[in-house]
Amino acid sequence: MLKHVVVGLCSFLLVACSANTLKPEAYRIELVDTKPEGCTYLGEVYGSQGNWFTGDFTSNKNLMAGARNELRNEAARFGGDVVQVQDVSHTRGSDSLGTTATTIVGKVYRCGRHERY
Repeated sequence: MLKHVVVGLCSFLLVACSANTLKPEAYRIELVDTKPEGCTYLGEVYGSQGNWFTGDFTSNKNLMAGARNELRNEAARFGGDVVQVQDVSHTRGSDSLGTTATTIVGKVYRCGRHERY
């Protein structure tokens, strides 16, 4: 019984520590730091990775990649193709070893830069 619990916990931690996956429809979404010209504003999107439990076990690289992937996935859900990144924040839990979560906020636009799938 203990063996099953240990295997289950290890499997959970491996999955929890990997970056959020990027959906196929989000691969062509561009992240930019300036407002794109001649585009239609669609709304605000958020992407985040990590929490108080998994953050200490997730690399900073995976925290950032996962937050970016979630941001792009949300932009795809809106039908956008460009995200102007507004803010990036890193959170550190009170008893943590370092960064435990990364959040990115952006504005999503449809600019027609890429053909739709």
